[in-house]
Amino acid sequence: MTKIRMIAARAIIVVLGSVSAVAVMAPSTASAATPRNGICEVGEVCFYWGPNLTGSLSDFTGSLANYGSTQPTCYEFRSTGTGQGQCMKNNATSAWNRSSGTVRVYYNSNYGGTYDNVAAGTWRNLNNTYLDNASHRFL
Repeated sequence: MTKIRMIAARAIIVVLGSVSAVAVMAPSTASAATPRNGICEVGEVCFYWGPNLTGSLSDFTGSLANYGSTQPTCYEFRSTGTGQGQCMKNNATSAWNRSSGTVRVYYNSNYGGTYDNVAAGTWRNLNNTYLDNASHRFL
């Protein structure tokens, strides 16, 4: 399936009933973030399967050089919603940076190639080479 078809299919899925991002955006009452628990908490960067923070998410408190591309060794989307259980490499379409510094999302493993920056405290749809992401680094 071409990338354009994948993007169009995701947009239809999101419109037809993916889990609302509002449910996962609620602030945490915990004093420290718990990475990889499927909840986007303060201090983490969270990657979403769908655009505009929709679908399942994967959350991190640190940099990661390689997301992995196949189960059982890949980093997958953890929370409920469309995309849950899928490997996040080349599948993340939006990101929310709840940390205090910029996070750079690279389109190659080991922090290589083209990248998108997600500023502290902001969210954005990832662009450049849409649906190509393989690593991220807290700057």
